[in-house]
Amino acid sequence: MQKSQIIKSTQEQAAASWIDHLNQLRLEELFAKLATQDINKEDALEILTGLQEDINTLITSNRGGSSGIHGFIAERVEVAFGNARNAIVGMDQEYVLLDDNGPVDFLKKGVQIQQKFCQASLGLKAIQDHLEKYPDYKGKYQIPKDYYEQFAKYATMSAEEGGKLVGADRTLYVSIQKIIKEKGLNIDDIEPSLIDYSDVQRDKVDNTIDKEKENIEKQDEQERKNAHQESKPTLQEGLKATAVSSAIEGGMGFCLGVIQKRKEGKKLSEFTADDWKDIGIDTAVGSGKGAVRGASIYGLTNFTATPAAVASALVTAMFGVTVQARLLQQGKISEEDFIINSEVICLDVSLSTISSLMGQVMIPIPVLGAVIGNATGMFMYGIAKNNLSTQEQNLIVNSNSSIQQLNEQLDEQYIELIELLKQEFAKFKSILDLAFDFDINIAFAGSIAMAQYSGCDKEKILWNKQDVDAYFLN
Repeated sequence: MQKSQIIKSTQEQAAASWIDHLNQLRLEELFAKLATQDINKEDALEILTGLQEDINTLITSNRGGSSGIHGFIAERVEVAFGNARNAIVGMDQEYVLLDDNGPVDFLKKGVQIQQKFCQASLGLKAIQDHLEKYPDYKGKYQIPKDYYEQFAKYATMSAEEGGKLVGADRTLYVSIQKIIKEKGLNIDDIEPSLIDYSDVQRDKVDNTIDKEKENIEKQDEQERKNAHQESKPTLQEGLKATAVSSAIEGGMGFCLGVIQKRKEGKKLSEFTADDWKDIGIDTAVGSGKGAVRGASIYGLTNFTATPAAVASALVTAMFGVTVQARLLQQGKISEEDFIINSEVICLDVSLSTISSLMGQVMIPIPVLGAVIGNATGMFMYGIAKNNLSTQEQNLIVNSNSSIQQLNEQLDEQYIELIELLKQEFAKFKSILDLAFDFDINIAFAGSIAMAQYSGCDKEKILWNKQDVDAYFLN
């Protein structure tokens, strides 16, 4: 076998191994994301479980009384929900509950938050009282999500539209506009909570937390779907694999073309225009084959259950057999030559594939193992193919014939065993049907038959009603 053939074969398997390595990197990234998501889910659910325990303690102590306890519940729910929602997507916990009866209830991304869950004027009267008590307060206020929708509507409403309101809507509009003007508040100073007013009442908060756990589960499923989607093969990566494979094979074609000219005794300075034209053709052909190889390997390894080394072998065999078919069509070779040459090509690429796979197993380093395995295997194959005597080749043929006969014998035995298993299974099924018949007498007889069929000791079988009574009553 020529060294150039071994070099080309090794280069082809190197490209295949590189593409396989790209695929493996995507899978490893997916596994890492899924493992991280397991931790994220555990952290998020742990936060909500801790919240439930904390609120149960709060309700037992009746802190704030019947009219104020929901305010303390709301603070804890807001902090826990915010941190759980961050945790499930892998973000840091940004909420910190202060719980010190001071001007600030909790911190959110370092911003001071005072929460007001009051029905009167959507909680705006409570905000006004807080501003009067703490005039230097520089943080934000938070009101229930459903209240905020009404607040935002009236806070941004024009005077002309507000003048058309009547009844409770008019009263609320005037109250909101007054607080905004007198206290210098604007809509950016107030934000919505993650929850509605009714969600944090003591008789509903457990249901609220359960719903949040369901939301966390759904978000977890979405994160895993996203991870799987991101790990899928992409057109960009496929084009990259195609371009690299084209460059590698084209470069190899260029190098081998130059080497061939040098073997003819020419120096680089002596290369003619025709020489460079020949080298250019070799380079172009190599680039074209490399592009086809890269695209094919990337497609086969990602969309079918085909190892990269095998995919490369398929492409190489396709190129080789196509050339032989063209020679046959041109009348340059006979049909017998076509078959023999095609068999040799397939044998060559098969040995290359096996050697690459073995090398990758023995040397689990991306690309390197496949390269070493292919080169070693192809050298050994070349030596064997060029030096085996007719007698040794006949031994191999006879050995293959013996193996074929043995396979045929094993196939016959396999069929006989399968038929025996079918018969035994049918017998077992009929006994099983009797043992579970709706008629108690038939079922009793069937259970005895099953016990005998299963090889149960006769002394341990309950043969009649007297045996049953003796077993359960004595």
